[in-house]
Amino acid sequence: MKSAAKRQLSPEQQAELLRMLKDRFAKNLNRHKGLDWAKVQARLAANPEKLWSLNEMERTGGEPDVVGHDKATGACLFFDCSAQSPAMGIELLTEEQYYELQKLGEFDTKRSSWLKAPADIRKLGGALFGDRRFGRVFIYHNGAESYYGGRGFRGSLRV
Repeated sequence: MKSAAKRQLSPEQQAELLRMLKDRFAKNLNRHKGLDWAKVQARLAANPEKLWSLNEMERTGGEPDVVGHDKATGACLFFDCSAQSPAMGIELLTEEQYYELQKLGEFDTKRSSWLKAPADIRKLGGALFGDRRFGRVFIYHNGAESYYGGRGFRGSLRV
């Protein structure tokens, strides 16, 4: 695990990441109705340690974007919104989150994404994954020990 000192972006890296996030936010307004960039940027400024995680999502092929807002805490919720599942995620999406993501666009049309399986399924050695085929979203099961090169992980991050 990287030390806290290595989990910081330089001011230049921060500025570039914020520019990319702002551009993605502006290009995909349907993903975050009712949110404005100034509030998202304020949350990021108040939680600069989260920038490193968002940058890692970006660096590993993800496309983090704001998909929601927690009214109780004020947190902004970022999901990985790359068209296909990237090589690395932050925290696995649940089935419910995956369905919400798929309402925002067409994701995983060529690859599948591992999902966070409920504890009772994990206890029995099971795992879940999902994708979009034939115009609809499917959730499947497999053994947790299974590995497929064409299956990645989608992540979420609260800021």
